[in-house]
Amino acid sequence: MKDIMGMMGKVKEMQAKMEDMQAELENLEAEGMSAGGMVTVTLSGKGLMKGLTVDPSLLVPGEEEMLEDLIIAAHNTAKARVEEITREKTAELTAGLPIPPGMKLPI
Repeated sequence: MKDIMGMMGKVKEMQAKMEDMQAELENLEAEGMSAGGMVTVTLSGKGLMKGLTVDPSLLVPGEEEMLEDLIIAAHNTAKARVEEITREKTAELTAGLPIPPGMKLPI
């Protein structure tokens, strides 16, 4: 019985830590850049776009496709950074827990 009570306590503790981490991720912002910083995208920890900055020199008529590609590249870089930060924080949270490899937590 003691083991079950101890495990239940750990589950509640982890649940509280996960809620804290989710709140922290909502406040997190990650930037992605392309064209040497001429295009910058800022995403929240939940993947919502919070900002987009485009250097005015890129606003050339007839070059819309290039600008679109640069925005997509910057967005993808920011998204990869958000995912990396989320993985790192999840690894810190679950350190020492017997979680099977590949199991995704609902974060």
